[in-house]
Amino acid sequence: QVQLVESGGGLVQAGGSLRLSCAASGRIFSINEMGWYRRAPGKQRELVAAITNGGRTNYADFANGRFSISRDNAKNTVYLQMNNLKPEDTAVYYCKFTNHGPLSYDYWGQGTQVTVSS
Repeated sequence: QVQLVESGGGLVQAGGSLRLSCAASGRIFSINEMGWYRRAPGKQRELVAAITNGGRTNYADFANGRFSISRDNAKNTVYLQMNNLKPEDTAVYYCKFTNHGPLSYDYWGQGTQVTVSS
């Protein structure tokens, strides 16, 4: 099992910035991936950004140029720096951790609310 603790959500005005953090603990494989997804009201959950323990990143188109994902492998912590936030970024943001092995296992955080006011 892997436990995830998220922090950093909140209310911000359009154009502002927020930094989300997610710390993983438990049974962590040597090959893994951490990422952020979001679910806006009335919409499906979607990828925001992801990063492997080797540092390879993947961004959604809307996140390119505004959001930056990074991680501290020693702390098993992933960060999402969100700049120039827009009202359409309002959503619950979820941390996802994937252990990669003969079988892959996904773990999800409880979610943190991000609200961007216009």
